[in-house]
Amino acid sequence: MDILVTGGAGFLGSHLTDRLLAAGHRVTVLDDFSSGRLAFLTRALRHPQFRLVEGSVLNERLVAQLVRDHDAVFHFAAVLGVRCCVEDPVRVLEGNATGTRHVAAACHEFGRKLVFASTSEVYGKNPSVPFAEDADRVLGPATVHRWCYATAKALGEHLCFGYAKRGLRVTVLRYFNVYGPRAVATPYAGVIPVMIARALAGRPVVVHGDGSQTRCFTHVADAVRATEAALSPAADGMAINVGGREEVSIRRLAETIVRLSGSASPIIHVSYEAAFGPGFEDTPRRVPDVTRLGAVLGCAPAVPLSQGLTDTIAWHRAQAEEGSRDAV
Repeated sequence: MDILVTGGAGFLGSHLTDRLLAAGHRVTVLDDFSSGRLAFLTRALRHPQFRLVEGSVLNERLVAQLVRDHDAVFHFAAVLGVRCCVEDPVRVLEGNATGTRHVAAACHEFGRKLVFASTSEVYGKNPSVPFAEDADRVLGPATVHRWCYATAKALGEHLCFGYAKRGLRVTVLRYFNVYGPRAVATPYAGVIPVMIARALAGRPVVVHGDGSQTRCFTHVADAVRATEAALSPAADGMAINVGGREEVSIRRLAETIVRLSGSASPIIHVSYEAAFGPGFEDTPRRVPDVTRLGAVLGCAPAVPLSQGLTDTIAWHRAQAEEGSRDAV
């Protein structure tokens, strides 16, 4: 197939690109490199069936041209990060919702299959866990910017399912805290790469709040396998959770990362208010129901958290060593 991956120079998109090329597909990546990295496409750039287009999903004409020339689209381009929500909610809302509207509309116009990357954030602070795909979305007030990413992604889902009613073949994947090699530590990154970077540098590993909040993390290999499987017509018109089964507290996660990295870093607690400003809310538990993942996509979480963290720490260590050599 000819496949378009928006945001394909990012963490998850680049892993998916490598997998699709290995499976024999012809792949085009569209990325504006606002957060993606060319280095993540090193393997793909050497492949004869790969093409890179630098541009944005906010460019409606470009999106339409690319979608027309491909058989299927994986839409990963997004404005990510809790800190982005707090700092610039307008950018989060417009960057996600507008880009998704362009992609979904083009896929509908040209009859292309769309796989949309959504997030577990859409469930908000629903206290009923595990989250099934038809669970209620429970969000805080619109005055709390922390919820704008969940709102933008939920709007993207509404657009996808709205176009599905008009005939679009679409699958929505709700990812739960994906981690692994290429997940880099930035102010907008997920918790695992930030903790690993601090542990390897011997700096204090920061836990927000009391650390009792829990998550189920998903190794990128499991996430990519499920993503590719979502091309199946059996998944059309569905939302599907993509997540792990191991529920772990953030405090325990920090302790595990420090231990596995052989670090002497202390673990410190920082209040949410100090980290993100007043009014910030977090969800105490985020656990997926992965029944549909297995029944529809034939996938199940396979990489244990300890193994995945070990692999991820090794990647970060190699990156740090390579940076040290380059600095000499």
